[in-house]
Amino acid sequence: MFSKVWPGGKKEESSSQDDQSLTTVLGTHEDKASFLLLIAKCTDSMRNKLEATFDPDETGAPPQTVASEGKEDATSAPGEVGAEEEAPPLPPRGDEAEKPPQIPPRGNQQTLPNELQDTQVHMKKDDADSQEQHKAGVEEAETFEKQAKKEQNEAAKKAKAEVNAKEMARKEHDQRVKELNSPQMQQLKNSALEYFDNWRARVMERVGEAINQTGEPEAKEEASSGSSHSQKKSVEKIVQDETANKAMAKHFPAEETPLAKLEEAKRVLILHSVLLLLLSLEHYSSESRILLLEMASSLHLPLDVLTQDETKVAQGLLEAAKNNMNADEETKKKAHENTVSRRWKVGLGAAAGATLIGVTGGLAAPFLAAGIGTVMGGLGLGATATATYLGAIAGSAPLVGALFGAYGGRMAGQMVDSYAKEVSDFAFIPTAKPSAFHSAEAARRLRVGIGISGWLNEPADVVKPWHVLGKDAIEGFALRWEMEALLSLGSAMSTYIKSAAWSLAKKEIIQHTVFAALSAGLWPLGIAKVARVVDNPYSVAKSRSDKAGRVLADALINKVQGERPVTLIGYSLGARLIYSCLEELSKREAFGLVESAVFVGATVPADSVNWRRVRSVVAGRVVNVYNPNDYLLAFLYRSGSLQYGVAGLQAIDGVSNIENVDVSDMVDGHTKYRFLTGRILKKIGFEDIDESAVQAEEKKMHQEEDKEESERKQKEAEAKAEGKDPEKEAKEMEEEVEQNKRAKTMEWMSDKMSSVKMPTLGGKGEKKPEEKMTEEEKLQHAG
Repeated sequence: MFSKVWPGGKKEESSSQDDQSLTTVLGTHEDKASFLLLIAKCTDSMRNKLEATFDPDETGAPPQTVASEGKEDATSAPGEVGAEEEAPPLPPRGDEAEKPPQIPPRGNQQTLPNELQDTQVHMKKDDADSQEQHKAGVEEAETFEKQAKKEQNEAAKKAKAEVNAKEMARKEHDQRVKELNSPQMQQLKNSALEYFDNWRARVMERVGEAINQTGEPEAKEEASSGSSHSQKKSVEKIVQDETANKAMAKHFPAEETPLAKLEEAKRVLILHSVLLLLLSLEHYSSESRILLLEMASSLHLPLDVLTQDETKVAQGLLEAAKNNMNADEETKKKAHENTVSRRWKVGLGAAAGATLIGVTGGLAAPFLAAGIGTVMGGLGLGATATATYLGAIAGSAPLVGALFGAYGGRMAGQMVDSYAKEVSDFAFIPTAKPSAFHSAEAARRLRVGIGISGWLNEPADVVKPWHVLGKDAIEGFALRWEMEALLSLGSAMSTYIKSAAWSLAKKEIIQHTVFAALSAGLWPLGIAKVARVVDNPYSVAKSRSDKAGRVLADALINKVQGERPVTLIGYSLGARLIYSCLEELSKREAFGLVESAVFVGATVPADSVNWRRVRSVVAGRVVNVYNPNDYLLAFLYRSGSLQYGVAGLQAIDGVSNIENVDVSDMVDGHTKYRFLTGRILKKIGFEDIDESAVQAEEKKMHQEEDKEESERKQKEAEAKAEGKDPEKEAKEMEEEVEQNKRAKTMEWMSDKMSSVKMPTLGGKGEKKPEEKMTEEEKLQHAG
């Protein structure tokens, strides 16, 4: 039975295996205790990470290594040499030097005159040799003395630097203590821990109820009849990249448990049962997803076991709701009202169980027997056990709709349209091409991923970079926002990096480090004169990204994604938008919404205060991808708050559990992020990346590089031949940018207008299929 879902499974077991439950798998009191203890350990690990976010001693920095043998002791005082290293002895000098050897008297005391003469000659020669030897000894002694003094000076400088470093570390620690003791940070900490403790209490209560059930009824015959097998929907095998499994083991280390020794089929059933129990809380929060990752790691199960289970459960819920519930307009309206009443402000303590019973009425009973159990059969649990673990959600299509955001429609419906009043062109575009699925419901998953571009070279760039998000484990969307501003910025950046001024300037500034150029303002005069070409579009787009981030936070709080965890990924200003979104979530104390966040080349400060806020509202991984050699980002950010650093250029220090990934070995410029996002996501162990899309993006990048190089050489030759001054080149660049922006904007506006339903003079008329496509659908089909 498990061979249908999990790799390495055995042949399908007998039908009695389908009637198993936690009470049968955990047959002894010891097994049940181990199960509860494992969940307690995993949730303790999650809480410890949350507490570390607000701990001034937890900075995320690796521990200092012990000095190796022969190296200076790190604890030495200034000017002292480590105990394991002694200064070399100085050689003798001056009158302490070795005296010339004495010539012994010959045996015959009566020396002949010729012999006496030879002896005197030898004595003079020996005396000269002795003087040379003495001189060489003095020089050697002076050399040794200089070397010793040099080593002593270096040791003193090193000791002084260590003292300074310790003093700086002390000041930074005191600063962190001061920051964390502020009323705002204490309030955030208390709220985050309170939310987590409430969630954990409900999880432990629900799990305890499940394993302490006695006399669990067997599945009804009609629910497990032969007809049920014909309705089971097969789910294509999901195989995660090995990097993703390594990342899970690293970031969610296994807890020791005897359950890891059970046979694989039982461990899989335990994980599946916990997933259903978590869904019975009527939401699939980011903490619930992280708990499952912790458990999968502890049970020694690969990541694809969990992702495939999530996929099959999602499809089973939707299929059962579609086939068995009367989802008329009135029911949908009541479901919407219940969903609104259970928004994040209510928290976990106000379950709407009594109200939901009134909504579902008598429809729940037949649904339990023939709906969920039938469609989701083949996962090892009996139909009754499956429905029992799912609780109220098993008997209510409105609750299923709420879980998926009204079956996914809220991310593309009128609710999202209302946000366009705050930010121009705010919309979520599915990243999977429509041809990939037979129906919209087939694309639904228990997790949502949102990719956010930081600039656009063409309208289709809203979606193109995010085709790398696979369709198996996550429901991917691209965020469309401020199209005109992003097209303007993309055109300006493209023109700028191909200009003769940037090409010549880069050769000069590359001699310095990025931060040296930033701090000292070492930007050549030529590049400064043409800076206005890109500065204005960047400033406009940066300001609007902050506003769009706050709007995105509001959309997530209002559950456009349903009750599912969201992963946010963005590059450049897209990463800044995510930063703004998470800051807003922290201000509004909206926890449980975001599973992970990936910042690529982020144009935001690197200070610990705001990153601590960001960390507090993300249950899983926070990844900062940076390139210390990103000169374009440094130039764009040169007027920012440099004293706080730049996240896209450096690691984030002082905050625990933030991953810093240097990609300078694979990214040689800021504009490459557009094409290398997929490769970067694979590098960090992100789940479900489409390798074919990754390769297609890299192929296009190489084509663009060749095109850019050709244009750059042509412009350099023209500038040299015509002797263009920077002012003239700036004007030409501005004209080129404006022309490109106008063309791209007109293309986008044309697509937007064509999606509006306009009746013809003779009546409604009938449009061609391609004319009926909305702007969102055209973006989906692009690329």
